[in-house]
Amino acid sequence: MTAVASAGEGRRFEWGWVVIGLCVAVTCYLALMPLGFLVWQSFFTPQTAGKAASFTFGNYLEAYGSSETWRLFRNSILYAIGTSCFSFSVGTALAWMNERTNTPFKSLFYGLSIIPLIIPGILFTVAWILLASPKIGILNLVLKDLLGLDHHVFDIYSMWGMIWVDGLHYSPMAFLLMSAAFRAMDPALEESAMMSGANVFQVAWRVTLRLSWPAIFATILILFVRAIESFEVPALLGLPVGIQVFTSSIYQAVHRYPSQVGLASAYAVTLLLITTVGVYFQSRLSSRGSKYATMTGKGFRPRQIDLGGWRWFTAGIFTVYFLFIVVLPFLVLLWSSFQRFYSVPSMKALHNLTLDPYRFIVTYPNLVRAVWNSLILAFGTATIIMLMTSVICWIVVKTKLRGRWLLDNVASLPLVFPGLVLGLAIMIFYLNVDIGVYGTMWIMFIAYVTRFMPYGLRYNTTSMLQIHRELEESAAMSGASWGTTFVRIILPLLKPGLVAGWIYIMIVSIRELSSSILLYSPGTEVVSIVIWELWENGQYVELSALGVMLILALLALVMAAQWIGRKFGIRE
Repeated sequence: MTAVASAGEGRRFEWGWVVIGLCVAVTCYLALMPLGFLVWQSFFTPQTAGKAASFTFGNYLEAYGSSETWRLFRNSILYAIGTSCFSFSVGTALAWMNERTNTPFKSLFYGLSIIPLIIPGILFTVAWILLASPKIGILNLVLKDLLGLDHHVFDIYSMWGMIWVDGLHYSPMAFLLMSAAFRAMDPALEESAMMSGANVFQVAWRVTLRLSWPAIFATILILFVRAIESFEVPALLGLPVGIQVFTSSIYQAVHRYPSQVGLASAYAVTLLLITTVGVYFQSRLSSRGSKYATMTGKGFRPRQIDLGGWRWFTAGIFTVYFLFIVVLPFLVLLWSSFQRFYSVPSMKALHNLTLDPYRFIVTYPNLVRAVWNSLILAFGTATIIMLMTSVICWIVVKTKLRGRWLLDNVASLPLVFPGLVLGLAIMIFYLNVDIGVYGTMWIMFIAYVTRFMPYGLRYNTTSMLQIHRELEESAAMSGASWGTTFVRIILPLLKPGLVAGWIYIMIVSIRELSSSILLYSPGTEVVSIVIWELWENGQYVELSALGVMLILALLALVMAAQWIGRKFGIRE
């Protein structure tokens, strides 16, 4: 019996290590494979029907040997800096009003801030084209009539238009990040400043923001990296007027004939270096933020600044912001979705209302398949990532294995890959290593898992740190194997992080376009690709109908997922 029991224990232990080893191997494969092949391909000429690919430095000479390339670099940096600064300025001002003042209806504003993150970037961009296009933009037409002008006021097809749209879309991210920083700040220093005669704005500028410097710098870096990898806004607003950034140039190089994959890779290497520098500085700052700490062992009660009558002014700012970021974009898509052909709102246009765009979308040949593909990819991606990263987090947090910090860094490596660059790297790899996934949904699944793996890692790490080691030790002393302990103790205790991460990855997977645009093929389209194709075909009213349906569906999904999270999360 003893020998049998020992053999059984040995088998269980062995299978536990097999699971761990498999998760580590898959993580390293997904994170390191794209980087190597991207750099490798950047040194080869394109393969044509009569000529094999050959080693060359020509891609880098073409990419960086002309003044046009430096203009491309300047556009990319200007766009990323402008977008990140605009997002940060708007989001931080709103976060300060929400957390540090007595602005009314704050809880409502905080809840509404999540809605813009649900709207896919391509739909938000299309909505602002319909609002601020020089020719058909509703805002331009209204202002021209009101002010008696003979020219447009706004030009969305410009660098400033690109910064406005992308910066506005991601300002809720800055709002949420800075809200967390302001909420955790001890107000004692602010109160001391006010007692010394400083006014509200002096306190905010000279005390609050300076104490929040680590959060400020980290937020700006996150927004910068996200802006430099943006694809939808530069493609829809920049390309029509010749404003190119790295992402749009990569897209155009791949879609040339013959496809300039090597040139696209050379562009991608530079974009990769830029994002790597940003992520590096972000991680360095996180490790040096203790000197700005205001939360100590001494308890404090967050107190808010009384704005007096100005609190209604700040509430009005929130209302106008929500109008620009949610109400107007959704209403213009809703209006467009009931038109046979897009026309600006007017009494005459009211007589042309129709449900034809919705009928077209419902009977669209690829729609059902695209929705099904999106759901399968999103569900599978979220599930695999959260389970796999839970094992990786256990290794990093709960073990004393040498080199576990390296595993954490490797699993976080896809953070530096812009979506379009990651799609390009995976496309290159599976074109050269034919294992039967190119042209199938599997290649998109690999791309999604790779891209969103770091997010699952962060959600699981937060929850894993809260689980004490003594629970596993008690299970081991009771004879439980690693697998039994992990499934019956660790995973149930990880529920809050697992559910939250699963919800987030589901949403971003359904929205994903930049990786999918290079990897899809007939039969593997997802919803974001259908929207892109409708835009390219000029089917604006049909696109609007699909956009309205998608936004409402995603909103329902988030509400349902949050309800499930509250129902099955761990109770105190």
